[in-house]
Amino acid sequence: MNDNETRYRRWLAQPNLPDDLAAELNGIAGDEAAVADRFYRDLEFGTGGLRGVIGAGTNRMNVYTIRRATQGLADYLNGTDLPKQVAIAHDSRRKGELFCREAARVLAANGITAYLYPRLEPTPALSWAVRYLGCGAGICVTASHNPAKYNGYKVYGADGCQITLEVADRVLAAIGKHDYFDSPRLADYDEAVADGRIRLIDDQCLSDFVDAVLALRPGNDVSRLKLVYTPLNGSGLEPVKMLLDRMGVTQVTVVPEQEAPDGDFPTCPYPNPEIREAMETGLKLCDTVHPDLMIGTDPDCDRMGAAVPDGKGGYRLITGNEMGVLLLDYICRTRQANGTMPKDPVAVTTIVSTDMATPIAAKYGVELRRTLTGFKFIGEQIGLLEAEGHPERYIFGFEESYGYLSGGHVRDKDAVNAVMLACEAAAWYAARGMTLLDAVNALYAEFGYYRNALCSFTFEGESGMHAMQALMAGLRSAAPAEIAGYKVETAIDYQADGTGLPKADVLEYRLAGGHKFMVRPSGTEPKIKVYLSAVAGSEAQADAVNEQLADAAAQMMKG
Repeated sequence: MNDNETRYRRWLAQPNLPDDLAAELNGIAGDEAAVADRFYRDLEFGTGGLRGVIGAGTNRMNVYTIRRATQGLADYLNGTDLPKQVAIAHDSRRKGELFCREAARVLAANGITAYLYPRLEPTPALSWAVRYLGCGAGICVTASHNPAKYNGYKVYGADGCQITLEVADRVLAAIGKHDYFDSPRLADYDEAVADGRIRLIDDQCLSDFVDAVLALRPGNDVSRLKLVYTPLNGSGLEPVKMLLDRMGVTQVTVVPEQEAPDGDFPTCPYPNPEIREAMETGLKLCDTVHPDLMIGTDPDCDRMGAAVPDGKGGYRLITGNEMGVLLLDYICRTRQANGTMPKDPVAVTTIVSTDMATPIAAKYGVELRRTLTGFKFIGEQIGLLEAEGHPERYIFGFEESYGYLSGGHVRDKDAVNAVMLACEAAAWYAARGMTLLDAVNALYAEFGYYRNALCSFTFEGESGMHAMQALMAGLRSAAPAEIAGYKVETAIDYQADGTGLPKADVLEYRLAGGHKFMVRPSGTEPKIKVYLSAVAGSEAQADAVNEQLADAAAQMMKG
């Protein structure tokens, strides 16, 4: 009997095994591949916490993986001087409420007070609650924009950021000391609520979060703005509607099929506002409503996508990089105009985000910092500025994957904040007879046509993980001399010393002509992502270069 089969039989033999897990395990009896997929490893824990398919096994999201991870977090927290309080939230995903309750039970049994939002709320509202309530950590049960079969478990530090590499390693070491069944401590939920070890977060916390977002407004009139909004069946509806109401945006049409929370995401199997499929239902509504702007937020409302009139009777999606530079320029020009630009302003983006941010920041005298991929690293930069006594220097941060933040009220990307900025910018440009697409095209005309694309290559199961590792090892041992016919002028391995950033599994190739090609395995999904960047004299020319680079990426991923 191999190790996978041994683990499988132990799980199947557990008393009080939930019915759905028991049915799944019984259903794969004798299927060696299915057993191996569920038990060949523990679900990986890192700075993004846990993320995986919902189901039975050590490589799945279930009550046992949640309890074990939370026991490790509790051990870590009890070994520090941090407050023994943890804020917990979940979005609309299946089993979100159950996983929150189980995490709270473990914390309560370990002498740690658990603060739960009484209903689903966004990830940024969780980041806010951590500091608002003076917690030592936070947990958000979400798989962000992944398909419905996934759920996840993000862990936040006392600063409201996702945990650092060092803390993740310490929590992981603590998790490794526990099994799945016997060692996690569990309190009775009702008893813990009665004696105050588990407490519900009151509505004032969320209201104050929205007010903190509103405090960042440049202050342009949005009363004439016509908006279509979709929460993609996620957690954004309540805070976004609260925000829009307080801003004075009265002409709001919510996409009816995607209004109610629904973890099955029936109209968008991949609820990611980065892709057209997720926004398609809203785009069809735009043909009837004819708004100035359409906005979509992902299930945990930390990412925002947008569409604007294309001038041809339809609507055109704005990419994450385009929205990032559009908002950077808008914030800079309006803050300079109204005299609120701080001394020595700082903007932050990531190494895989558009190079177009560099000349825009330079135009306004803004220091642009680049971090590793992951908004936690942008949040860390906010924390550094705060520690230096100058939190006001931070004016904006963005990443290409549709994450934006213009203040230090939270330390993660915030789609509520992004909705506010997009509405303000759309109204500001409308007052000048321009759409947001006009504004993007004006930036291209001024700074050059920087066009970006992303290719994702999926590697499922144990064999896929080995294939990903082999591909990255091969590229490191023999860097390409050219890609798609463009000479590699500079190759940077972010796992090596000398980059000025923490080590990371990322390879960057700077190509002749100012183009860029980056390879990065996902930290949360079985994927290798290849980031393409081209700059040319026209949009068509830049897109043609990216098509060549995409073809080269596909060949490269074949090994």
